[in-house]
Amino acid sequence: MDSREKQTMQSLERALDVLEALSSSHGGIGVSELAIKTGLSKTTTHRILQTLATRGYAEKTLSGAYELGPQPFILMSRHINSLELQVEARPYLLALEHALKLPAYLGVLDGPFVSIIGKESESKADEDFTRVGKRYPAHCSSMGKVLLSCLSAEELEEALFDFTFEPHTPNTITNRKDFVRYLRTVRRNGWAADCEESEFDPRCIAAPIFDFSGEAVAAVGVSGSNGDLPEEDFAAVAHKVTRAAAGISRRMGYVE
Repeated sequence: MDSREKQTMQSLERALDVLEALSSSHGGIGVSELAIKTGLSKTTTHRILQTLATRGYAEKTLSGAYELGPQPFILMSRHINSLELQVEARPYLLALEHALKLPAYLGVLDGPFVSIIGKESESKADEDFTRVGKRYPAHCSSMGKVLLSCLSAEELEEALFDFTFEPHTPNTITNRKDFVRYLRTVRRNGWAADCEESEFDPRCIAAPIFDFSGEAVAAVGVSGSNGDLPEEDFAAVAHKVTRAAAGISRRMGYVE
């Protein structure tokens, strides 16, 4: 480990020391007391607190003391919601896989990508294409498109800021205006398709899952080869996928 790496690790450890000290304080703690508690200088402690406050991990009280900010609780809430989502979605993924004989999976928007967080499939042939943990560019995946279609105009503008519409196959939509126009159709239909837009041969259909607040938090989808999922079957498959998505949404507290 070179000197720069050692310095980075030391900075990280100091920040974690401050964060842990904040978590054990009640009603806030001053910079001087926090410096003594962590063994850091007041200058270093204050600098770390300012960085943590900028990111929402700490906040200053009216008395001038510091306490934990909302960000740690937001992260934990997301983690808990993700675990709940996977538990609630699994029976529906199993039912979809059984009914359609296609792998069914669960995905979440991850910046300009979609990440698969759950999957049910008896076949190992598609393992590389839809393995848990794999990420797909959002603009050329059915889950990415359906989740982007649920954003407000302002949210979509922010999400597509500096977005690179990289072509992965000749079918990939690479024009921003065409993509936004397509998203309007997706929103109206309630489902999206990927016709060999991210890779050759696989086709996918996905629908959004909403939580109790009405936010689209994930998508459920199925995938298949050209032979397993021909375009003439899209409407019938989409009907089953959207029903599964609606069922999971209800389990997550969503009320239309």
